Amino acid sequence: MIAPMKFLVFGAQGYFGQQFLERFPGSVGSTVDIANMADVARELDTHQPDVVINAAGKTGRPNIDWCEDHKLETIHSNVTGPLVLLKECGNRGIYWVHLGSGCIYSGDNDGRGFTEEDPPNFAGSFYSRTKAWIDRMLSEFTEQGILVLRLRMPFDGTPAQRSLITKLAKYGRVLDAQNSMTYLPDFFDAVTLLTEKRTTGIFNMVNEGSISPYRIMELYRQIVDPAHEFARLALDDLPEVAKAGRSTCVLSTAKLRATGVHMRPVDDAVQEALQNLSKKHEKNVK
Repeated sequence: MIAPMKFLVFGAQGYFGQQFLERFPGSVGSTVDIANMADVARELDTHQPDVVINAAGKTGRPNIDWCEDHKLETIHSNVTGPLVLLKECGNRGIYWVHLGSGCIYSGDNDGRGFTEEDPPNFAGSFYSRTKAWIDRMLSEFTEQGILVLRLRMPFDGTPAQRSLITKLAKYGRVLDAQNSMTYLPDFFDAVTLLTEKRTTGIFNMVNEGSISPYRIMELYRQIVDPAHEFARLALDDLPEVAKAGRSTCVLSTAKLRATGVHMRPVDDAVQEALQNLSKKHEKNVK
């Protein structure tokens, strides 16, 4: 039997931080600035965790367009902070997990999907550039006990404001382009397995296959709300509704599967999430 692990979660007040704390009972949450070396060192020495989770970072509110006008704040959280964790966790020999992003690619790599070894090819937003910079930096040190998890368009079956489906339901026009996506229940199951084995390296943490946001909203209308209205947004028309460019990409999951960890087909995950949302929607209507 595997002994319980003590997790220290940075970014504890955020969307992912809260979910990590719920997923791993007994974990400790921290809200200190991860770019502050003294604060990070004090938290590590006080709590002496087995595993550190970096769930801190700037994605922008209401979306990544925010980062275009707040570049120093974005660098502070997305680049400087993880480098502080690299140093302080490294000094103490602490295994740590960094939440990265697959939004550093564009396209589907000629149908193969982008692997963890493929260099980033998308620089259309400042947010994506910062995630690509730190991704490449940390790749030089993964043998020192670092697990980098690349998520894409995370969603679940709740009305959480940061869930992709909730966001899409607010849009009048929805992008019709194939993308890899991350179903959070599957993601957290996978994280549990990877951390138990102290897996290191970079992994694309997305469900099998791809789907378009537009298709999700078509299913949303069928399953959750027949009255929901929206229009198709072509990829070429994206600049009409977004200040910064948006990554649309498909990632390979071969490396993750090779570890024995599987995340179900994204079509199945979307169906499950929408069924759960439908139950909540029916209760609200009543």
